[in-house]
Amino acid sequence: MSGFAYRVTADAVEEIAPRDALACAAEFVWIHLTSRDEEVQAWLRDHAALDHFTIDALTALETRPRCEQVDGAALLNLRGMTQAQMASSDPLASIRMRADGRRVISVTRLPLDALDAARAAMEAGQIRDAGDLIATLATAITEQLDPHVAQLGDSLDDCEEQLDPRAAFELRRSVSAARRKAIGYRRFLYPQRVALEKLAGLPVPWLSDEDRLHINAAADRAARMAEELESIRERAALIHEALTDLRAEVIDQRSLLIAVVAMIFLPLTFITGLFGMNVDGIPYARHPESFWVITGFSLAVAAGVGLYFVRRHWFR
Repeated sequence: MSGFAYRVTADAVEEIAPRDALACAAEFVWIHLTSRDEEVQAWLRDHAALDHFTIDALTALETRPRCEQVDGAALLNLRGMTQAQMASSDPLASIRMRADGRRVISVTRLPLDALDAARAAMEAGQIRDAGDLIATLATAITEQLDPHVAQLGDSLDDCEEQLDPRAAFELRRSVSAARRKAIGYRRFLYPQRVALEKLAGLPVPWLSDEDRLHINAAADRAARMAEELESIRERAALIHEALTDLRAEVIDQRSLLIAVVAMIFLPLTFITGLFGMNVDGIPYARHPESFWVITGFSLAVAAGVGLYFVRRHWFR
């Protein structure tokens, strides 16, 4: 079982082994576990003495952001950025926490970027209780997500400026990638906002007014990002439709050009086929100027047909 733990006393903040955290005397203890096996479940059951509902919430394979109150403690699941390779439909790593006044137990299956910010704040002495820790994690998660959401919007701005049927394939691929990411982020940001708002309203004494303000600010930021992702998804759909229309317009123009050329050559084909028949009685068959006469007549017919299409405004 891997992970880390911190204990906070009146004098210092000390990093200790997770196995020793439950037995140490401290004002506040943060125990973080990172594992994919059953060892974490056994430790949570046998050493931390947690109930089955809490253990299942902390070790579930599939999670979504949520917040529940159980016996004066808060069960909180959040999603944040990770450096691990993730699927486009599930781009964010989860952190599951059980927090009460004196102890926070958190579990992750993949490395979470926000943990670095929380550990730095812990070692700097800025975290003194569970409320400080959760507020720090929630703030770090939303701050790290914000530039990625903004980047998706910027990428769509670039696509809108480069709308060109000649680059439709590359633009469509970029728009589709941005849309997939936006859908993946939005899938978790809406319930994350609800979870943070519910956490800020829990009637627990270990959440101070300042902690609730920070958590509400993180919830508002999550709501703003969720709205931006919804806008990105709609813009991506509009850009995709615009690219499809441009492509269809190019195809229509080319089809029109082919049709006009075919209409010009249709009477010429009839004339040349008529005078090219290998039968007796063709007029001017032995006249020395007949080839040039027929050629001139064909050119005049072609010019007349082309002028007709021009006057009908088929070329714009």
